[in-house]
Amino acid sequence: MTATAPAFWQRKSWRAAVLLPFSLVFIVLSAVRRLAYRRGWLASQRAPVPVVVVGNVAVGGSGKTPVVIWLAEQLMRHGMTPGIISRGYGGQGAGVRCLTTDSGAADVGDEPVLMARRTGCPVAVGRDRPAAARALCAAHPAVDVIISDDGLQHYALRREAEIVVVDERVLGNGWRLPAGPLREGVARLGEADLTLTHGPVSAALAARLGDVSQAPMALLGECFERLGAPGETADASAFAGQAVHAVAGIGRPQRFFDQLTAMGLTVIAHPFPDHHAFTPTDLAFEDGLPTILTEKDAVKCAPFAPANTWVFPVRASIPDAALQPILEKLSRHGRQAA
Repeated sequence: MTATAPAFWQRKSWRAAVLLPFSLVFIVLSAVRRLAYRRGWLASQRAPVPVVVVGNVAVGGSGKTPVVIWLAEQLMRHGMTPGIISRGYGGQGAGVRCLTTDSGAADVGDEPVLMARRTGCPVAVGRDRPAAARALCAAHPAVDVIISDDGLQHYALRREAEIVVVDERVLGNGWRLPAGPLREGVARLGEADLTLTHGPVSAALAARLGDVSQAPMALLGECFERLGAPGETADASAFAGQAVHAVAGIGRPQRFFDQLTAMGLTVIAHPFPDHHAFTPTDLAFEDGLPTILTEKDAVKCAPFAPANTWVFPVRASIPDAALQPILEKLSRHGRQAA
């Protein structure tokens, strides 16, 4: 669950059940909307190059951003030139914008800035996904495949392949919005080209996944980088014998805190809502203890973070073979991988 998710999403309680009639309305409207795109009653636009969507079926942090970064790196390894489009949550800018070296999280959002820095790929943001795809290709003609971050339900943009990230802990009670956290039913996973299971999978979910093409993923981190001095690193032993302030404004901050705890750190947890607009006050701890941030939060806090602030980079660990169905789809659409 996200830090701001209703507690009743975690189980099938009477509080959630009261909202089931509204969930039924949501299900019907979602089904009608998707049917309208399939039948052509609503226009679904094709981008200038093939599109791979990375998304999920539930509200909350499943680990999509690290998967986008992993996918971009893998496609480049296979001789392709990917670009990334994103909604740009948290950014205050309007319209479609292509990121530049001067783009900041306040304008385009924290995740696009992070993805651009980690991958070196061109990135465009905007509510209008087809317009963002066109703008990206116009500004960067070498791009031959687009990765759409968190675009599973954006059917206005056609896609050649879909990757769905599933963290069972985010599925909660398994009910649709607003009685539960699901945007679409678990059966939707059967339509994706690849399902990545983040974390443990129960026997019940495994049975529902059935023959769905799937692979496990984990978020791994090995060392800490001092914010503002990427060349200065430390391992967990550097924080032994003292507590650390762990600050996270991500979809599931508890996962970040648990990971640090598992590394032997004594964590003072400071959870914030996803895409939180941090201010200097949020990091104004007067005890002199180290502060540890996620990479996503670091792009916003760098201008004012105290000197003893560290970043914990993570990467998505996914078997190489998981990429094969995506490469096959792209090759059938005129983008033969090397």
